[in-house]
Amino acid sequence: MELTPWRPTRGLQTLGQEMDDLFRRTFGAPLETMEWAPSVDVSQNNGEVQVRAELPGLEAKDIDLNVSGDLLTIKGEKKKEEDRSEGDVISKESYYGSFQRTVRLPATVEQENAKAEFKNGILKVTLPKSEESRSKKIQIES
Repeated sequence: MELTPWRPTRGLQTLGQEMDDLFRRTFGAPLETMEWAPSVDVSQNNGEVQVRAELPGLEAKDIDLNVSGDLLTIKGEKKKEEDRSEGDVISKESYYGSFQRTVRLPATVEQENAKAEFKNGILKVTLPKSEESRSKKIQIES
């Protein structure tokens, strides 16, 4: 018999997104009132933590990064583009406005050695782990 870990909140995020989509399709909530947040991926190896955020339509000057303890905060604003289309808009899924994402880092990092790169709408932040966060091999004596 196989045991499955119990995760009571596992499906709630997906359910919430589906309910939001249904509400938007049904009632056509104005996009000006909707909030958006960039997608963020966090990974690590023994030496560093990497954070990757998708920020299409922004420039590096539109983004603020802050590391405090084990939290990385990405803030910015996506400006509304001029709508030059003629005729009726059938569908519009573009988001704009201010955003803030805070992610908990999986390890203590050396804040002063953090590096960030922004290219083609992708923000990559590399945070070296502090010495105490790195795994160490322990020699077993017999």
